[in-house]
Amino acid sequence: MNGGTIKIKGGTDMAHEKSRNLKLNLTDILVTIVIALVFGLVFRLMGPVYDLVQPLGIHLDALLYGIWFIAAPFAALLIRKPGVAFLAETAAALAEMLFAGSGGVINLYYGLLQGAFSEAIFAAWRYKKFSIGVASLSAFAALIASIILDAGYAYLPLLAGWNLILYIVFRLIGSILLSGLFPYALVKGLEKTGVTQSLRPVTKEDYDVLK
Repeated sequence: MNGGTIKIKGGTDMAHEKSRNLKLNLTDILVTIVIALVFGLVFRLMGPVYDLVQPLGIHLDALLYGIWFIAAPFAALLIRKPGVAFLAETAAALAEMLFAGSGGVINLYYGLLQGAFSEAIFAAWRYKKFSIGVASLSAFAALIASIILDAGYAYLPLLAGWNLILYIVFRLIGSILLSGLFPYALVKGLEKTGVTQSLRPVTKEDYDVLK
């Protein structure tokens, strides 16, 4: 403030500030790695549960499949910077592999493609919109990535007719619930409790961007 007037930054300075704010810093990377480790362990623990449900029939296991997509949208919704969705999903897949997950190195292939597809959704909105709809689209994109890989690595090509349709529909439902709605609600809850203050200050705009 100078002589009773408020000095406003020029458009170039503000654009530069926004650009700088989108760059990953050390804290962002460390938090993303922690997220990946946590969900990598979750993935590892969910493996036996998935195998237990699989013999029950009617593809109930497909409802649980969506949990393997959660790292990307959760990290993106929390940190809201380019690259974190891809990094979190890939690192979580690597962590699952290191935790002796049943898929072995193939888990990493899934993590890479699912992370890339999920990242693409947030990039399409230029990392400016983090609504429940965008989170759900991110989960849907990861679902598409998993189906592409399943066509080559899993038993998906062996399914036919209503059996294949039921499997994909159940996986879609599980994906939206577990990796769309759930991470969105979790991040919004964390911000309201102030837990994320150590990562970044929460403003009214932060809440608005989640709407």
